[in-house]
Amino acid sequence: MIEQLSEAERADALDGLPEWDYDDGRDAIGRSFTFDSFSEAFAFMTQVALLAEKADHHPEWSNVYNRVDIVLTTHDAGGLSTRDVELAGQIDDLVD
Repeated sequence: MIEQLSEAERADALDGLPEWDYDDGRDAIGRSFTFDSFSEAFAFMTQVALLAEKADHHPEWSNVYNRVDIVLTTHDAGGLSTRDVELAGQIDDLVD
């Protein structure tokens, strides 16, 4: 079973994900992405979906026109885990 990150592990992980916001109440991280069009936003979501399927770790997300909001947490671990950090890094690689 995957384990929740310790405070020290979380702090180290968040240092490497400066664009992601930490939600202490949920022990989750989130980021908003804005694109030039709905088509670009949808293409991004498709790429993220493929990453998520490969990792067997799925985001909470929403899409309104050209904006995609993503939240990552590991429900089985009760909060943030290495799976969230790894997926966030892969998502960042798609846009950065």
